[in-house]
Parts: sequence; structure tokens; C-alpha cells
Amino acid sequence: MNDKFKDESWLELLNKITCLAQTGLYYTKDIYDKERYEQLIIYIQELLKLKNHNTTDFQKKVMADIGYATPKLDVRAVVFQDNKILLTREVEDGLWSLPGGWADVGYSASENAIKEVVEETGIHVEVKHLLALTDRRKHPHPPMFLHVYKAFFLCEVTGGELSSSIETTEAKYFGINELPEISEARVTREQIENFFKYINTTPERTYFD
Repeated sequence: MNDKFKDESWLELLNKITCLAQTGLYYTKDIYDKERYEQLIIYIQELLKLKNHNTTDFQKKVMADIGYATPKLDVRAVVFQDNKILLTREVEDGLWSLPGGWADVGYSASENAIKEVVEETGIHVEVKHLLALTDRRKHPHPPMFLHVYKAFFLCEVTGGELSSSIETTEAKYFGINELPEISEARVTREQIENFFKYINTTPERTYFD
């Protein structure tokens, strides 16, 4: 078993334990059980620290998400223009990704995709098709504590002009043979290359894990 697989398995196990603690805090009526679940979350944070994972505001974020634990949703937009795909350079790591991010409450998944594109690139789009709904763990992304589903929407440009944002330093179109260094935490290079098959056609079915 290689180190990467061990780290992924370890993070997945800690995430499952955290989810049990969150669900327990939501449903328990016993004050002592509540204290035990809260202590369990503290122990999880300490375990993450031992592996040098960022635990800034960990308890605050976990406690703010109390309830029946479910995967988080990351929404990405696939936008083509002149046989090239729209990518944004992320402020966080300086690498390139499809426009998108965490789905905000109050919007549908497709509305989130539209909102993310205009906020990160200045481009206005219309959603045409759900290309893929993936489980982050089943693709070669770097290990992550959270359990995440990723929704990829094929979008069509309706207006706007390219611009940067507080989350992105640049937005630009790239051909399949000129792709820059990709932020694999957000989308894999293989996924982007696969989306190029949909430049001139819409798939008959949505890919899902």
C-alpha cells in the first residue's frame, strides 16, 4: 500500500468519524453525549495536526455544519469558445482550473455554475447539460479531508468580457494541446481533456460514479 493511498484512507476514515460526531450532536438530547461528541471532534483535529493538515477554524467549521452529515458539492463549468476551453488561474495555488467552487445555499446546482462563471471570469453563460457527477475520492485528486461530489456543467457563452476576480488572477481560453499546469485538487487534466469531445456535440447521457 503506497503512502498516497494510506493518506487517502486515513483522511476518509477521519471524515467518517467526524460525520458520526456531527450527526450525533444534532440528534442527541443527552448533555453528556453532547460533551463526548464535542471531545471527539477535538481529538480529530489533533490527529489532523499530527499529519500536518491545516486545521485553521476546524472546530468552528465542523460545529457550523452540525446536522445529518452529507457530502459537500463542488460545481464546475465547462465553457468552450472557438474550440478552446475556459480556465481560471487560482489565487490560492497559482494553478489553472475550470470556473467553479462550493455550491452556495439558495441556488440550484446549475444556478451556482452560472454564478461562479460570471464572478470568476466576467463571462455570462447558459447551462446546457450536466456532463458528469463524480465522487472526488474515485478520481486522482490529491487527498482531502472532506467527502465531495463534483458536478460538471456544459455551458454556452451569452455575453460578458474576460476579467479577473478576488479568487482568480486570470481567465483565458486554451486548446487541448496548450493546457497550462492544472490545479488537480479542483479538476484533473484527464477530466478536462475528456470534456473536449463535447465541443460540437452534447452527450446522450451524464457520466456518474
